[in-house]
Amino acid sequence: MRTAFKRNILPLLAGAVLSATAITVPARAADSAADKTTIVVRIENVMPQGMVRVGLYSEKLYPDDNADPTASADVQADAGETVVTFKNIPAGTYAIEAYQDLNSNGKMDTGFLGIPKEPYGFSRDARPRLSKPDFNRVKFDVTPGQNSQTLHLQNTTATAGS
Repeated sequence: MRTAFKRNILPLLAGAVLSATAITVPARAADSAADKTTIVVRIENVMPQGMVRVGLYSEKLYPDDNADPTASADVQADAGETVVTFKNIPAGTYAIEAYQDLNSNGKMDTGFLGIPKEPYGFSRDARPRLSKPDFNRVKFDVTPGQNSQTLHLQNTTATAGS
């Protein structure tokens, strides 16, 4: 998955949490089993339409908006919360980018000046400041075993049917 995040997104407010859906996604990396981890990602403020697209990035890949993530998931959106579990991820430092593709067209729709028309979020609930947050603001450490991250989708200007 290549997330359609652009460097020129602006922060907007988040919506409400109502229900949940879950999916488990294996990672593509193949390191030793001793270094494997599980990351449970809770995406909140999901609207009841389209797809939620999630990408897990290393520091090396994060700055490149066209890079393939270490792991990714595209799941049907349910109002409230969507849970994605990434398995067999090598221990390390990562960042998460997510957006809700309301019209399921495979990209983040933007308006004038690149302002997102669809909800988006980053690990550590980092908010953009005229551009995508840098890696230091979104990074989190992943250790062997189970890890979790919760992010809240931002951009309440997005509406059903956008």
